[in-house]
Amino acid sequence: MILVLEVSDDRPRTIPDLVMAVITFANTKGGAGKTTAVLLLASQLARRGLKVCVIDTDPQRWLSKWREAADYRVDLSVITYVSASSLQQHVLDNRRKFDHVIIDLPGAQSPLLATAVGLSNHVLIPVQGSTMDAQGGAQVLELLRYLDDRASIKIPHSVVLSRVNSMVTTRALLSAKALLAKRNVHVLDTPIIERAAFRDMFDFGGYLHMMNPSQVSNLDKALQNAQAFADEVMRLLPAQSAARMVSAA
Repeated sequence: MILVLEVSDDRPRTIPDLVMAVITFANTKGGAGKTTAVLLLASQLARRGLKVCVIDTDPQRWLSKWREAADYRVDLSVITYVSASSLQQHVLDNRRKFDHVIIDLPGAQSPLLATAVGLSNHVLIPVQGSTMDAQGGAQVLELLRYLDDRASIKIPHSVVLSRVNSMVTTRALLSAKALLAKRNVHVLDTPIIERAAFRDMFDFGGYLHMMNPSQVSNLDKALQNAQAFADEVMRLLPAQSAARMVSAA
């Protein structure tokens, strides 16, 4: 399904006209570290003074529960109870209110996938560790290839290696990147390391920098990782100067 974005005038509308960036995190298999990656990026951008809206489509509602626990301490908006029919309207309704809209998709096959991908400036596909047999990530890549081959819609996308063991060798990461490169898939240089601080964020209900370093192990390294991840994602967006057109199939 390819989406048409309706506008009031006759000129074609592009996604960058509507919002600074719509970023979707997608993997149809649970346990890939997708929601953690969403929270790391969203919280880092909010901390930098950007207005960020997260659309939480995951039935588990982890981000919504985190936001409820955070209460007044964070300035991050989270929209929950989203359906395939309402997702596009949520993006359109918030296009002028926020600098970035980030969509967290369910960790399962869902009609939301095609809708979210069609609205995105960039799709990030978290793949756990350095193993490349992640079927959920492959399904997302297949959809992106289908849109390119059949409808000439090129949606920028990248794989982010997530939940990487801090002791994993550089050789293993390079091997994973090389394997994906053979498939013409871009892989972020910054993997998301498995950190206790990232898990604790959901119980804490706040941002990483609000946590007590005496109570959370390697908090400084977790902060550095989150900052590097956000920096790299943001560097991807300005390169998309030739705005992708969203048209009817």
